[in-house]
Amino acid sequence: MSEICPHTGSSDRSSISQVEKFHIILNMEKEEEKFVNKAEEDEMEIYGYGLCRWKLVLVTVGVICSGGLLLLLLYWMPQWRVKATCKRTTLKDCEVVLLRTTDEFKIWFCAKVCSMRSLGANPLQNPKVSNGHAVPFYESAAEENKNYLKKYLPIRYFTHHSVRYFWNDSDQNFDVVRDLGEPTSCSSIHNEHSTGLTKRMRDYRKTFYGVNEIVVKVPSNFKLLIKEVLNPFYIFQLFSVILWITDEYHYYALAIVIMSVISIVSSLYTIRKQYVMLHDMVAAHSIVRVSVCRGNKEIEEVLSTDLVPGDIMLIPSNGTIMPCDAVLLSGTCIVNESMLTGFSTAKGQLVRSILYPKPTDFKLYRDASLFLLSLVVVAGIGFLYTVVNSILNEVPARTIIIESLDIITITVPPALPAAMTAGIVYAQRRLKKIGIFCISPQRINICGQLNLVCFDKTGTLTEDGLDLWGIQQVENARFLLPEEKACSESLLKSEFVACMATCHSLTKIEGVLSGDPLDLKMFEAIGWILEEATEEETALHNHITPTVVRPSKQLFAESKQATNQEMELFELSTGYEIGIVRQFPFSSVLQRMCVIGRVLGEKRMDAYMKGAPEVIASLCKQETVPVDFERVLEEYTKQGFRVIALAHRKLESKLTWHKVQTINRDAIESNMDFMGLIIMQNKLKQETPAVLEDLRKANIRTVMVTGDNMLTAISVARDCGMILPQEKVIIAEALPPKDGQAARINWHYADTLAKCTSSSPAINSEDIPVKLVHESQSLENLQSKHHFAMNGKSFAVILEHFQDLVPKLVLDGTVFARMAPDQKTQLVEALQNVDYYVGMCGDGANDCGALKRAHGGISLSELEASVASPFTSKTPSISCVPKLIREGRAALITSFCVFKFMALYSIIQYISVALLYSILSNLGDFQFLFIDLAIILVVVFTMSLNRSWKELVAQRPPSGLISGPLLCSVLSQIIICLAFQTFGFFWVKQQSWYEPWTTESDACNVLDATNTSSAHDGNETLHDEHYIKNYENTTLFFISSFQYLIVAIVFSKGKPFRQPCYKNFWFVISVIVLYVFIFFIMLHPVESIDTLLELVCVPYEWRVRILIIVILNVMVSVLTENVLLDMILWKVVFNRDKQGEYRLTIPQPPQEAVDRCGVCFLSSLFGCREKTPKAKYMHLAQELLVDPEWPPKPQTTTEAKVPSQENGSYQIIAVT
Repeated sequence: MSEICPHTGSSDRSSISQVEKFHIILNMEKEEEKFVNKAEEDEMEIYGYGLCRWKLVLVTVGVICSGGLLLLLLYWMPQWRVKATCKRTTLKDCEVVLLRTTDEFKIWFCAKVCSMRSLGANPLQNPKVSNGHAVPFYESAAEENKNYLKKYLPIRYFTHHSVRYFWNDSDQNFDVVRDLGEPTSCSSIHNEHSTGLTKRMRDYRKTFYGVNEIVVKVPSNFKLLIKEVLNPFYIFQLFSVILWITDEYHYYALAIVIMSVISIVSSLYTIRKQYVMLHDMVAAHSIVRVSVCRGNKEIEEVLSTDLVPGDIMLIPSNGTIMPCDAVLLSGTCIVNESMLTGFSTAKGQLVRSILYPKPTDFKLYRDASLFLLSLVVVAGIGFLYTVVNSILNEVPARTIIIESLDIITITVPPALPAAMTAGIVYAQRRLKKIGIFCISPQRINICGQLNLVCFDKTGTLTEDGLDLWGIQQVENARFLLPEEKACSESLLKSEFVACMATCHSLTKIEGVLSGDPLDLKMFEAIGWILEEATEEETALHNHITPTVVRPSKQLFAESKQATNQEMELFELSTGYEIGIVRQFPFSSVLQRMCVIGRVLGEKRMDAYMKGAPEVIASLCKQETVPVDFERVLEEYTKQGFRVIALAHRKLESKLTWHKVQTINRDAIESNMDFMGLIIMQNKLKQETPAVLEDLRKANIRTVMVTGDNMLTAISVARDCGMILPQEKVIIAEALPPKDGQAARINWHYADTLAKCTSSSPAINSEDIPVKLVHESQSLENLQSKHHFAMNGKSFAVILEHFQDLVPKLVLDGTVFARMAPDQKTQLVEALQNVDYYVGMCGDGANDCGALKRAHGGISLSELEASVASPFTSKTPSISCVPKLIREGRAALITSFCVFKFMALYSIIQYISVALLYSILSNLGDFQFLFIDLAIILVVVFTMSLNRSWKELVAQRPPSGLISGPLLCSVLSQIIICLAFQTFGFFWVKQQSWYEPWTTESDACNVLDATNTSSAHDGNETLHDEHYIKNYENTTLFFISSFQYLIVAIVFSKGKPFRQPCYKNFWFVISVIVLYVFIFFIMLHPVESIDTLLELVCVPYEWRVRILIIVILNVMVSVLTENVLLDMILWKVVFNRDKQGEYRLTIPQPPQEAVDRCGVCFLSSLFGCREKTPKAKYMHLAQELLVDPEWPPKPQTTTEAKVPSQENGSYQIIAVT
């Protein structure tokens, strides 16, 4: 072709080049859509970049020319750093990856792509070379190196947040190496992964999975110091200090340096202490010695850090700490909820969330950034004003630069971050004193906004353990009367007691009976003993000797008289024992467990089963189940009891011991005889009703999320006051699609699930303790409220098929039963999606995800749940919840007060300096020092000491700074301070004795020659280069000093979230001392103080006039804040509703016309209009109030249709 058409070849090459470019562009577009951790909580976008030499050269030059500022900027902004030094490329060829989270924060990270050499790319398969054949593992390392060194493949990966992401050729993306978790079936584990690994295979997998350990490295003090110093806050302080030294403010600069050093040391100590605490907690039980079975059946002792997926562990008879997630291949064991190791396990994810926490998404912090931005704008205005004013007055260029930059440091106070955290630190200390420990201090402020709290039931609302309330046997398909004890003589050899004695998973560990608490309670109730075969006995008989249970001798002794004849009977009876031949363990999916046992001397074996009553009844012969079974069960569950059903079956004689070991579970668990019910009582904790009542009065919703039975949960919810007696409970029973039918929800009231039959009741009402009704609740003017209840299965169906209904259901959903751990987390997320501030209180490992996800997670356990939870209560009681909310509200209000005060401090000082700049003057070095150290720091750190209010109120504090009342408060005080400073500045110039101050000026002697300040004598010979000493400076110094104290008092709000400021001892003392001192030096000048502060002598009459200005300032500030704002704006215009949001309310008749006009005027003045609430749940609640179809009617069904093509929403229809 090229010979015939030589030019065509060139043209083809050109077109091919263009096509390649086109493909590259398309590939780049595809690359933009790459993700890692797809559809997971830590999902991130990923982009590939390669190093670019010419960009590196340009950045190096820029860093040198900017004096390192560009390097700092690139350090703070990783996306700029990568884009400034690299060029975009495909992920397959990249040297650096740029990551961005897909959540609301959009945080950027970068990571270097590394390479290692390995025999293969998939650790779970035998490595393959290019010809596709598996590479055999040689036991001789020399032979392997000789033959296969050339066949090692380069494996590319990068590390982010302690997790490695390896290159996946098939997906053309980086991904985390998967283990033998959910994708692997049980049959695959038994067939392909149950033989153990050779040492070579173990080493091969270890190159991918690494060490099985959570390594929390404690950074060196030097690394922590560098990281802390490079914080933008300290860089700004360094810039300020250099500027102040240049402007000869040496003492002030030195004071700020000392404060910064103290702050850095304190911060380093706190950070390092947290690292050490986390390191010690993780290292305490991370490394153990384990026995591993190798592929050649050899048993090897290794450290748990050397374990890899696929290793076969041998669990010793005396138990061990499980160092990894594992599957039980053979035998039986009892596993306690424990924390595991490895960064990819549940515990590893929790530790990573602590090491690399997400930013706190709270309106206060977002508004604080906007507020600081507005201060920067003000500083920019001051900067321009200073430059223009200085140029007009022909000020030297050096002075212009210094003074214009100095006003920026005045407007944006360097001490603001430290001041903002003061209230949080004090709240954390108070929480610690009452037994609540915090690992995430920033969450304290968020807890002040909580308006919904989810509670686990068992161990949280109720006592930890279950007590046996009684048993109820069945004979001839009829319930007998309930019996309190199960250890009576008549029941000793019954099948009922035999089932209680055998159907459990108890074992002895170091001589102590251990296992599920419920099984322990049941076994202890019958007074039997359990004996397990020793290892020697098992080895002697060459097979597993069964566990034996039998009644204790005390049981027989109590029921027998000590006669000779009866003693013989006693000896015979003590031979009664049952051997447990096989056990089918409890399954949460099946909701039952089963055992096969044999009574000593009997030829046939027995099958015993226990579990959820509904499940057990369905597996029994219907003629053995009482007709009133559902009614009896409902009566118990409505009373809050936990009910367990028992069943028994006599097995066929042909079933031998060997056949039993291989028989299918389903063949045993059928055609059982229903034996009766075990009733367990789970008592409410004493403080539960009172705490929930306090939360209800404070308009804080309470929700129960539990793994228990739904009717039991509803009963407990009524008993503890979560659901009031007059309120209805609607059960949403959702069913998934089946046999061509769409998913549907059946709605019915909890009280109408089962009607009483005509048969005589089998339960005497006097035998069941009656729950107390909350008579204190007034039933007047209460609307009939409804609550939704559902179980975990229904919740899953609704999330998948009825997404439009989720917000409506969580709005009034109160009881969520049979919820799995991940479903608890999903519920918290669903509540947050409708703008609830959600708290979660739980005590177990199954609550960890929800505790971590909630805005305020409170663990009542100091074990595994405390790792995930921001807060841990030393006392296992929900009384910690209102305490935490009260402290959170106090800390939040303190943050508002401090922020407002610091903003006013900046503006007041900004006004003073701006006015003095107009006459080419400024505040003096020690004047700045006195204001910032003696006044500001003392006031800030004492005004934050106000304790929380003694009780929760229905109001909630505002969540952000950008709200009407807060902005009005700040702006009004700024106007007041500006007015009085400006008035004093110009009024002093109108005095008869005023003249531009010089070293010869002596205003004190103009009016009274005898009242001459001694301070003036020493000032005549001093040269004032910066023109600090003048009448305007002295006037503004005194007025502004009082203004700092005035706004501190005005902003120190107390009730209803904090104690009044007069109860804050140190604040009161500080303010009084400062007032007295400033009054003293103003009215009775002292030579040494005037010299130090560079004050000039003014007539005593002017000092009195300054005092009058200050008094007027106090009156106007206090009246504006406490009368105009609190009594008019807050209560009339910005009326707070019960949910803590602001809305406009127009007074209704019989209000006077003048009042209505006033309100309308204020409304139009502040731009307020009656509008829908900002919170989604409030807006939704308003819509549902006028929705005639909500709530759904009882005995109706809602069906989901196929999603429409247009919007993907579901069509909901109701079917009667």
